[in-house]
Amino acid sequence: MHAVLNHNIDLDKPVQLSRGVYWVGGSSGKGGVPANPYLIIDNEEGVLIDGGSRPDFSTVMRKILQTGIAPEQIRYLVYQHYDPDLCGSIPNLEQIIGHKNLRILSKKENIPFIRHYAVQAEILCIDDLNLQLKLASGRRLLFYPTPYAHSAGSFVTLDETSSILFSSDLCGNVAQPDQWKLFAELPDQCLSCHDFSPPGHNPTCPNPQTCIWSLVHQFHREVMPCNRALHHAVQILASINAIMVAPQHGSIFHTREHIQAVYRLLRSFKDIGIDHILGPA
Repeated sequence: MHAVLNHNIDLDKPVQLSRGVYWVGGSSGKGGVPANPYLIIDNEEGVLIDGGSRPDFSTVMRKILQTGIAPEQIRYLVYQHYDPDLCGSIPNLEQIIGHKNLRILSKKENIPFIRHYAVQAEILCIDDLNLQLKLASGRRLLFYPTPYAHSAGSFVTLDETSSILFSSDLCGNVAQPDQWKLFAELPDQCLSCHDFSPPGHNPTCPNPQTCIWSLVHQFHREVMPCNRALHHAVQILASINAIMVAPQHGSIFHTREHIQAVYRLLRSFKDIGIDHILGPA
C-alpha cells in the first residue's frame, strides 16, 4: 500500500482496511483536527471505535451507511479516551442508533467524563470485561491499557481477527489537509532515519516539507504528558502482534516494517510534554 493506493482510493467513501474493517473518517477535519473513526462489521453486529466529533458526525454517519450496515446494527461504541474529537458525537449516535441494547465501552477513568456526553446508552467498563469484547460470532477485541498516553484511562484496541491495532493518539501524526495521506508513504530511507527535524529543516529528507517523522514528533510532544508515559506505552504496543497500526489522527502504518520504524522513533523521543519544557527528570 504505497502512493498508488493513496492515489486511487476515494476518501469521500469508507475505505476497507481488512474484511469487515473500515475507515469512516473525514479528511476535512471540520472538528479542527482530522480524525479517524473506525467501524468493524461482524455479521449483524457493528462496533464503532472513537466515533468522532459532533461537527464531523454527518460525514462519519454517511460513510457508515455506505458500508451497508444499518445504524441499529451498531451495538458497541468504543472510546479509547474521553476527548471531544472522539466523544463529541455520542448524543447524535445515541439518537440515530436508537437501540436499547447499545453499549458504550471505555476504561473506568474515562467513564465520569463520557457520562457528560452519553445520556441513553449503558456504559461498560472494560476492566469488568477482562479487557476484551467478545462478539456473537466469537470474534474478540482485546484492550490494552496505556496509562497517561495521553490520559489516565487511555487504552488501545486490537481486533484479533484482522490483527489491526487501533492505537488512539499513539502513533498519531497531523499533516495539512492538502498533504495528508490515509496510508503512510515511507521510502526505504525513512525506515532507518533518526532525524525528526521540523518540516523543511532536514536536507537529506526526500520529502522535507511533509516528513511524517517530524509530524509524529510534533504531535506526541504536544499531546503526550512526558517521556516516561510515552515510552511505557510503546513497550505495550511492541508486545502486540499487529500487522497494521491505525491511529486516531493522521496516516495509517500498514506494514510490519513501517510499524517497527514508528515504534523505534517513539522510543527515541526525549522531549515529550513537560520534559520538553523542564528537561528530562
